[in-house]
Amino acid sequence: MKKVLISACLLGDKVRYDGNSLLSQHEILQRWIAEGRVISICPEVSAGMSIPRAPAEILGGDGNDVLSGSVRVIENTAADVTGMFLKGAENALALCKKQHIEVAVLADFSPSCGSSAIYNGEFSGTKIEGVGVTAALLIANGIQVFSQHQLADADKLLG
Repeated sequence: MKKVLISACLLGDKVRYDGNSLLSQHEILQRWIAEGRVISICPEVSAGMSIPRAPAEILGGDGNDVLSGSVRVIENTAADVTGMFLKGAENALALCKKQHIEVAVLADFSPSCGSSAIYNGEFSGTKIEGVGVTAALLIANGIQVFSQHQLADADKLLG
């Protein structure tokens, strides 16, 4: 049976930057849990970041740009947390490799998972959409990444 990597916050773990979760009760996710398919991770927490923690954003690009070293992940306190985000992404990839995972469902609108609200240069409120750091690394390594809004598409790949 194929396993699927799931953002821990979607499973109800209170690991988000604000100490909350994004619990999903979707029937497909509940079936995967019952089938024993789900492997969970919060990349930021796996890298040692605290709960709660300051909000962070990718400045001037997306997760692919962070992987290339051309942009940074910065907290709203101005602290550079790029290294922690890269470590979390590497932890997620290592887990996928260990568990032979080919499909991941990551939380939308996160600078680590899924799509990301990306600020252009400063916390100015001007947002563009892009992929997060963990999503970018997984995709670059052949893992199919979906948001929590695309569970039916992910389910088709799991068979």
